[in-house]
Amino acid sequence: MPGLSAFTQALMRMPPGASMGEAAMALASAGVPVFPVAVNGKQPMTRHGFHDATANLAQVRDWWSAFPRANVGMPTGASSGVVVVDVDVHGPANGYVALDRADNAGLLAGWEGLIQTPTDGLHAYYPATSGSEQRSWQVARAGIDFRGDGGYIIVPPSSRIIDGQRCVYRLEQVTRDQPQPLDAGRLRRFLDPPPPRTHGPDSQAMDHGVDVERLAAWVGRLQEGERNHGLFWAACTMAEHHVPPGQTLDVLTTAGGQAGLSVREVTVTVRSAYRTVTTAPISPSAPAAALEHPPPRMAVPVRGLP
Repeated sequence: MPGLSAFTQALMRMPPGASMGEAAMALASAGVPVFPVAVNGKQPMTRHGFHDATANLAQVRDWWSAFPRANVGMPTGASSGVVVVDVDVHGPANGYVALDRADNAGLLAGWEGLIQTPTDGLHAYYPATSGSEQRSWQVARAGIDFRGDGGYIIVPPSSRIIDGQRCVYRLEQVTRDQPQPLDAGRLRRFLDPPPPRTHGPDSQAMDHGVDVERLAAWVGRLQEGERNHGLFWAACTMAEHHVPPGQTLDVLTTAGGQAGLSVREVTVTVRSAYRTVTTAPISPSAPAAALEHPPPRMAVPVRGLP
């Protein structure tokens, strides 16, 4: 299919029940570099890990002749032509919550393939950005990793043993639209906002005697159980320092979204704070109007995805 990477096209052509060796050869034949990974595991079996990945058919055949049940690993980024948003659901974080927020913020459009992982997580594949390096990163508290240059991924039909059961990586869906590169830097800033600048000639952090950016960053890191109270306190602080209501609403709508609050929740809380501190009205703004036309969710028939 036009627009799809060699990796995704090779997966689509792969016959059901293909062995690990057959899958590795199919990917290598399509020009996708692969390397062997521990049976039912994620640990590379070669000395230099994903740096040893190759599309050389003779080498790939030798690897899987020696280790026929080895899982299939693939480097991400420029070498394979794809990058991956990796959503985890084990541990303290449910990555689907952050995924839903990022999707509603319009940051996840353009994926080409979705793969279910053995732990009920999700790998969303995107075309790598031509001529531009996108390094791998992790936001553990959000349950989302990005696998780009300097990283690797385990691909179908590899498997893991989960609770005594063999569970496979499985291609769930391929897009019908034209795939688009992912702005991984923007996604990372949304999931894990950097600390605001508070000094220097170009700093705009201080406004009306209050550090607006620092307050917003703090709100964006609030956890469930403290979000509403923290948002109200931050809005009251801005009101007390005479920050214009519209500016407060714009800044805290973004920050509240990062913390998992809806636009409506933020709007109601900010209005309540300003009514508490001052009689200044809050004019309708773009964030409130956006409630009428929310961005579409990722329509994915995958377990655990909201």
